This record gives sequence, C-alpha cells and structure tokens, in this order.
Amino acid sequence: MAISKPNLSRINWCSLKLIASSNVNRVRDLKYNSFCTMIECQKADDDDDDNPIEVTESPDLPIWVRTIENDSLVTKSLEDEFVLPSVSYWIENYKRGETKEYNKITVGNKDENDMKKIAKVLVKLYESVDSVVQALNDTNVIPSESLVVQMLKRFDNNWKSAYGVFIWAESHMGSKFSPDMYDLLVDCLGKSKKFDLMRLVVKQMLQIGDHYVTINTMAKVIRRFSKAGLHEDAIDEFRRIEQFGVKKDISAFNILIDALAKEKNTERAHDIFLEFKDEISPNAHTFNSLIHGWSKARDIEKIQTTMEQMKEQGINPDVVSYTSLIEAYCCEKDFRKVDHVLEEMQANGCPPNIITYTILMHARGKSKETDEALKIYEKIKSTNCVLDTSFFNSLIFILSKAGRLKDAREVFDKMPDQGVKHDTQTYNTMITSVCEHTQEENALKLLHEMEKCGVKPNFDTYAPLLKMCLKLKRMKVVSFLLSHMQDNNVSVGLGTYSLLVRGFCKNNKLKHACLFLEDAVTRGFVPYDTMFKLLETKLEKEGMTEEMKRIQELKLIQPTIKNTTSTRV
Repeated sequence: MAISKPNLSRINWCSLKLIASSNVNRVRDLKYNSFCTMIECQKADDDDDDNPIEVTESPDLPIWVRTIENDSLVTKSLEDEFVLPSVSYWIENYKRGETKEYNKITVGNKDENDMKKIAKVLVKLYESVDSVVQALNDTNVIPSESLVVQMLKRFDNNWKSAYGVFIWAESHMGSKFSPDMYDLLVDCLGKSKKFDLMRLVVKQMLQIGDHYVTINTMAKVIRRFSKAGLHEDAIDEFRRIEQFGVKKDISAFNILIDALAKEKNTERAHDIFLEFKDEISPNAHTFNSLIHGWSKARDIEKIQTTMEQMKEQGINPDVVSYTSLIEAYCCEKDFRKVDHVLEEMQANGCPPNIITYTILMHARGKSKETDEALKIYEKIKSTNCVLDTSFFNSLIFILSKAGRLKDAREVFDKMPDQGVKHDTQTYNTMITSVCEHTQEENALKLLHEMEKCGVKPNFDTYAPLLKMCLKLKRMKVVSFLLSHMQDNNVSVGLGTYSLLVRGFCKNNKLKHACLFLEDAVTRGFVPYDTMFKLLETKLEKEGMTEEMKRIQELKLIQPTIKNTTSTRV
C-alpha cells in the first residue's frame, strides 16, 4: 500500500516554540533601551559638533548588518575608517554591492537575486518558525531546491531560519526534495541540538518513501548525538536503525564506533564493540577506529592490546593502525619509540605513507625541532610517497611558527608548480601566519585570492583576520569580513560572537562588545561565562555603571534562555 506523502508544514508549530514570548520581549526591551541608540559622526556641514546624531536601529537586523548599512555603531575614529589603499577598491565595491567580478553563485541572475532577498529576510530575529514562514511568503519568491540548499548551508547555526525556509519551500513545492536535501536539514537541526525536531524529520522522511532514510541520514543522527555528548542516544539510534529501513551491518556499526571514539568515549565504544562483535564481524576499520580513539586518549597500552586483538581476528595491523600508534607517541614527544615503530612497519611490509610522515613532521615542528622536521621532508624524497596538500600545509605551518615566514610563503607559492593545489586549509594556514605578523595587506590579499580561485573559506579563515583587524581597530574591515562570511555561507555562530566580544574588550571598544554580547543572547546563543566576566571587569574598570547594570540584567535573563534554546557551538 502506498504511503501518502506527509507535509511538514502541517506540523503544529505552537508545540515547538521553545522560547517564551515574554522572555524574548524582556531581551528586546533590554536591548533597545540600552545599547541600540547609536552615535553617528556629524556631517561636515553640521554646525553643532557637540551634538551627535542619534540613529535608532531596526530591532530585527543583526549587529553586523546594521554596522554595514549604517557604517557606524558609536563615534568613529580615523582607525575605524582606515582601509589599505591596495585592497580598498575590492572592499568598498564589495560592501556597496556595486561589483562582484568573482561571483560564487553559479546559478542564473534571477536565482541570485532571490537568494539575496531570502537571506535578507532570514537574518532577522523571529520568535517562531511560523513567523519565518510568513515573512518568506511575503517575499513572493518562488522557491527552488538550489535556493533551499544555499540557505540551509548559510543558516546552519540558526535552526529557526533554516527550518523555516525548508517548510516554506515545501509548502510551495510539496515533498519534492531529494534525500540529500532532507539530510542537510537533519544535520542542521542536530547541530543546533534540536533533537526532538530532528527525529521528527527523520520520521517524516520514512513516510515519504523507502529510500529516503539512508545510512547517510543515520550517520548524521548518530554523529550529532555523539558530538553533543549524548552517547547513549547515539547508541539507541544504532540499536533501532532497522526500524528506518537501514541495515544494522558493519557500515552502521563502524559509524557508531567511530563517532564515540572521536568524541573521547572510547571506553563506551569498546563496550559496544564487545557487545556486537559476535553479531557483526569487525573489520580493519572497526579496529582502527578504536585504535584512533585510544591514540587520542594517549593510552598506548590499549592501542597495543587492540592491535593484538586484530591479529587474533586474522586482520593484520595496517598503515592506519601504525600511524595512530605513532601519533600517540608523538603526543608524548617520545620520538625514540616513533623510530622503533617505523622500523617495525618496514619489517612487516607496511611502509609509512604521506599521512604518517606528515604527522611526524608536524609533531617535530610543534616541539620546536624545526631542523628535525625538515629532515623528514628530505627523507620523503627518497620514498615513493607523493607529497599532498596536507603535507605542504603542515610544512607551511612549521616554517611560519619558526619565524621563517619568507620560506613559508615560498613553499606556498611553489605548490602549484609541483602539481599540488591550494585548499582551504592551505590558505587558512598562510592567512593565520601573516596575521600573526600583522601583515594586514598580505592577509586581505590572500582572502581576495581565495575568492578569485573559487576556494571556499570557513570560520578558521576569518578568525585570524577578525582578530588582527580588531587589534588594529579596523572597524570598517571587520564589517566587511562579517558580510563576506555571510556571502560565503559561513554562519555567524557563538565562536564569532565570542571572538568579537573579546576583541572589542581588548581594544576598549566596550559599547561594541555590549552590542554583540546582547545580540548573541537575543539570537538564542548561550555565551560562555568568561564572556560576561571579561566584559563586566572592563566595564567596572572604566566606570561604565549603566552598561554594567544592563549586562548584569542580561546575564539574569540568559539562564532562562539557556534552559530552553541552547545552541552552543
């Protein structure tokens, strides 16, 4: 019998409103009575220089949007407005949206405009999914799967916006989305720890068709539970995986073992291994997941025991097994034992690969043994190992940390000549290095180069740039970077807010810090206690009693939100 396709938009959203309306209003009242009357510089032809203009901001737009649109949060200085001449054309034109020569979106102009229109709606603050859907309906945009994919990726730290755009699109298109689309939504909800809602979506997927819930879907569910520390929930999902039409086979078993081991619960992973090993025959992947977990725990004895168990099962330890053992010794800086393992690998006909050498070289570099690290580079040349991007990324890191920035840049520039492409991590490593040396121009040019080459940035790309610009008090460039993050689908999450609050505190821009902290709370994030403590200390030192009072009131509201809508990342 055919199962009728469910419509997720029929769900009663009243039961899913996790923030009480009164609490949201309390945060809003606090926000707009205290920090959101901004001070803007007078125009040149104004007569009264002592009376700044008051600008009342929209209560719905996030801080970084208001910064870009109004170009001011508080009284600006020359440092705030400064932009290096060599990158000013790119930044100014990008900011105004007049030209974007290297457009990241490859769909047609209409779709591009629709995405911008939808994104502008989704950055606002909403109390419920219903209100998101209503706002999207008012745009008169016709949804498409490509548009929903872009929005799910861009707003993966904002579950209401992400779920809202999905429900809105489904109400127009029906259940026409691919399984991959549903998997994106499942992962997004899991990331925001909306696990009841995540399970509800998986249930709806099951009703759509036999092949909608796949091993990939359940992998996302299990990994998100594990990452949140809900290990028993992850195990329960594995136990009942066949209810979703997914086989409880070695692939599913390995996903669970790997998820638990990666989240530093190898003991529990081993318990599950013992429970199911007679029902599901383990393979090399199973053992290597356990070995990697013990390696992260630096438990060398259990690594060796697990390797012996492999042999008892008729499975010889491979290069992955030995590399995990080497990594554990590297963490202990026991390089003598590393040499013994390398000899054992050769004797057993299991020579090291490029990953083994990269881990060893990186460990030597982090131990400030730069010369020893470079000897490994020379040694590799006599092997059959093919140098890859990860190896060069590590080499760039080592040279940079040793203060040899010129050599690091030379390695970076010559990578394409050796047939090795720059990836996101390559750029991140190089950007971090030049930022640490306060080479502002080179750092921004590297970001521009990423854009031109089509290499997708991530949070780790922007973090060092934001830190450097905050240190230099380049507020205009900070606004640009936040805009650039959004345009490249890098969510402004708690990590970004934490970085900004700390940066503003360090350069004594305390009104900015207050604005971003309350914006984080208003949007459902749960700031770290240290963020409050740092800001309170600074405000007390500067005698800013009114701001201190407001932050303390915000702190009293914050635990209520924490108990209902925690979205810590």
